[in-house]
Amino acid sequence: MQRRKFTSGAFAGLGLGLGLWTWNGSAWAFSLSEGDAASGIRAALERGAVSAVSLLGRPDGFLANPKVHIPLPGFLNDAARFLRATGQQRRVDELETSLNRAAEAAVPEAKTLLVGAVKSMSVDDAKGILTGGDGSVTQFFSDKTREPLGVRFLPIVKRATEKVSLVDKYNAVAGKAASFGLLKPQDANIHSYVTEKALDGLFVMIGEEEHKIRENPVATGSAILKKVFGSLK
Repeated sequence: MQRRKFTSGAFAGLGLGLGLWTWNGSAWAFSLSEGDAASGIRAALERGAVSAVSLLGRPDGFLANPKVHIPLPGFLNDAARFLRATGQQRRVDELETSLNRAAEAAVPEAKTLLVGAVKSMSVDDAKGILTGGDGSVTQFFSDKTREPLGVRFLPIVKRATEKVSLVDKYNAVAGKAASFGLLKPQDANIHSYVTEKALDGLFVMIGEEEHKIRENPVATGSAILKKVFGSLK
């Protein structure tokens, strides 16, 4: 009976030292080259990142996806039901839509940084991803790109919110909530809030794409992903 197991092996030369061993009946032998292992990891990372950006960086990418939809911030979200009941339905809905549209405008900026992180992946990164199980790709991207992505997202969010007068809409709704003693407008920085939620949503979707690849690498249509992640099952 053929058995498979993963071994990180010892790092040698410039190779990754990552491989899969199979039992051929008399001895253990590499079933996957170090080059294939590295290529598979990079392919998985890039595929997941590009797919997540594509799904989110379009109209309704955030707004119509309950997994990443951005609600009104903090106490304002709690107050929304009351505000709608007092005739503020249109203002509240417009504000929530604007938050999500700003995130959709910012996300395409992530593609360059995410792909760049793949290309600069270190030996330790590759080892951790291949042995780390579901979620390790997402964690890699979060560790490497969340902070610089936040810097890039913020001005885009600001520009996008200016186009739809988000701050004015926020102040109008927040002011109304404050008049009922429900919210202090200064409790939330609307631009930072949208930026953080956009990043959260991006990594949620990268995680979903990673899970799909690990669960069913054959369905990706990529021979190298099938070879690498299929061998891990």
